[in-house]
Amino acid sequence: MQPTLAIASVPKRIWNPPNPYLTEHRELLGEPPETEPEVYEDDSRSVLSHNDSPDIGFRWSVNPYRGCFHACAYCYARPTHEYFGLGAGTDFERKLFVKTQAPQLLEKTFWKPSWKGELVVFSGVTDCYQPLEAAWKLTRGCLEVCLAFRNPVAIVTKSLLIRRDRDVLRGLVQEAQASVAISIPFLDERITRLIEPKAPTIRRRFETMSLLAEAGIPVGIGVAPIIPGLNDADIPGLLKEAKRCGASFAFHTLLRLPGSVKDVFFHRLRESLPLRFKRIEHRIREVRAGALYDSRFGFRHEGQGTYWQTIERVWTLWVKRLGLDQAERVDRPATFRRPSGDLGQQEFAW
Repeated sequence: MQPTLAIASVPKRIWNPPNPYLTEHRELLGEPPETEPEVYEDDSRSVLSHNDSPDIGFRWSVNPYRGCFHACAYCYARPTHEYFGLGAGTDFERKLFVKTQAPQLLEKTFWKPSWKGELVVFSGVTDCYQPLEAAWKLTRGCLEVCLAFRNPVAIVTKSLLIRRDRDVLRGLVQEAQASVAISIPFLDERITRLIEPKAPTIRRRFETMSLLAEAGIPVGIGVAPIIPGLNDADIPGLLKEAKRCGASFAFHTLLRLPGSVKDVFFHRLRESLPLRFKRIEHRIREVRAGALYDSRFGFRHEGQGTYWQTIERVWTLWVKRLGLDQAERVDRPATFRRPSGDLGQQEFAW
């Protein structure tokens, strides 16, 4: 697919006062963007992705966007940009794609007799609430479709924008099923700025967790990825703070370095943490039997050896001590049903 440019590049360090001639004014919840992203329309004919990996606990995911402005060095989705003749480094962070018809495509799928109302996970690849969502509202549109069909959802995000959609999420909790996992891998804000340079601060993410919990939305923490030698010591502190902020579940995964991800990740480490680079690489290889990554099904998220076993014991101890070892999603009767009438006639974000 050859993308077409949809939006002009954004100047650096944007800030705008309210325009008196406009009825709507938008402000970023986090830091202003420091780069000039390019946004392209994506004319995909489907928005649901099917997963058949035993490493992942869901079958279906929705990704309204390709690429991610958060620029996390470790993101396993970076190689997907290479499918379009782009790079896995700054191209992935700056050349962003929007699936402008995502809500309509999701609705079309839900009308098919083959769809049985299975759980749909948002952010299986890139963050569905990255800054583009403030203007495009594609994730909100998809969630509104899920609510209209009473289809259960789960969301993983780092973004503060999810606060905007508490009304839709509350509806999903009442009518179907919904849960949100806030991704917070680090306790040290300095490390976060180096490894996740354009993601919200740790404090704001925990604040978002509290606001969702107060709204009655099941919320948890994703300590993902665990990077041996860098953030495994953060596990107790992250879990304790998550519990204080209302989390009811927690999950973790081991760092994945498929394809070009390892080049991007280690390039960032060399530049940002030169004195710790070798130790972190050693620890990663220690839990991967000397390798940097194991692509086999059943092993991609799991480590081995004494060091990894120690990490797992610490994780198990703290999630049990804090009561975060409950199932993320409780089995409930099927709620999916097809509504009467055309959803397009309703006042949705799209």
